[in-house]
Amino acid sequence: MGEGERFQLGTVGALGLSVVSSVSIVICNKALISSLGFTFATTLTSWHLLVTFCSLHVALWMKLFEHKPFDARLVMGFGVLNGISIGLLNLSLGFNSVGFYQMTKLAIIPCTVLLETLFFKKKFSRSIQLSLVFLLLGVGIATVTDLQLNVLGSILSLLAVVSTCIAQIMTNTIQKKFKVSSTQLLYQSCPYQALTLFVVGPFLDGLLTNQNVFAFKYTPQVLIFIVLSCLISVSVNFSTFLVIGKTSPVTYQVLGHLKTCLVLAFGYVLLHDPFSWRNIFGILIALVGMILYSYFCTIESQQKASEASAQISQVKESESDPLLNVEHGPAVATDGAAPKAPVWSSNKDLHA
Repeated sequence: MGEGERFQLGTVGALGLSVVSSVSIVICNKALISSLGFTFATTLTSWHLLVTFCSLHVALWMKLFEHKPFDARLVMGFGVLNGISIGLLNLSLGFNSVGFYQMTKLAIIPCTVLLETLFFKKKFSRSIQLSLVFLLLGVGIATVTDLQLNVLGSILSLLAVVSTCIAQIMTNTIQKKFKVSSTQLLYQSCPYQALTLFVVGPFLDGLLTNQNVFAFKYTPQVLIFIVLSCLISVSVNFSTFLVIGKTSPVTYQVLGHLKTCLVLAFGYVLLHDPFSWRNIFGILIALVGMILYSYFCTIESQQKASEASAQISQVKESESDPLLNVEHGPAVATDGAAPKAPVWSSNKDLHA
């Protein structure tokens, strides 16, 4: 199996792990919040990150990966930014209607495309842009129901979108710039994310729910679901960094909308949530957009790979070309000896 095939297999595995773990944790958290009344989402996320860090520390102790320290200030800023973006998304949900919150999540893809185009000079083909339009249109039809606007909620949503986009772009660029794996980056940034949410989590949850997380009655059933949610979160956090590192922030967001469609479907099948023809129509359009996005990304990746291999083969041919060897070959004679072969002194005739 070649290196390219191994990379593609690893990418497919990362995407699959992300989908399975994310859908699982959404179902688990929905039962925890809706059925058991534990509505402290930000505090729960801080516990997720703490368990993730402890799990990675055990993996490091077992030498399953190598610790690779790099720019400490950058790691701290990156971790705090991730924590802030999570808090802002939760605040956006609390101060906006569900429909406007869904629009906020949809805005992350075009914002990411804009930022990568402006600051990283990344080009997105018309085909990719068209597929993203289909995707966003479909998810919008399936999930957006009402659009109640307010100034504070709109500001929080804008900050949430920008911070999330920057954090996900940094996840990709840091891994490539410093040659660190997703595990190494997650291990070093996790403490800062967890600490940020530990500090702001109880305050935000109290503001949004008018309840105290420390005064909540923790029954055995609640504790079981909290532990289960934390264990699943290890896979969610790991796969998030893995997918963004192997693909791109835009691809990760596309995958996120696939998870949204799957959660809607599972909610209807398993939890008997209300489902309409509008949901079905929107999901079908979104799936068309996802299929088109995957197809065009695959085509463009193959084109880039073929162009790269063609350039490599041209370099090899130029290195082994006897004309170039003669043209640039040494014409230095040893003492008292004539040169073995004539060397062209000019190449004007050759390129005329």
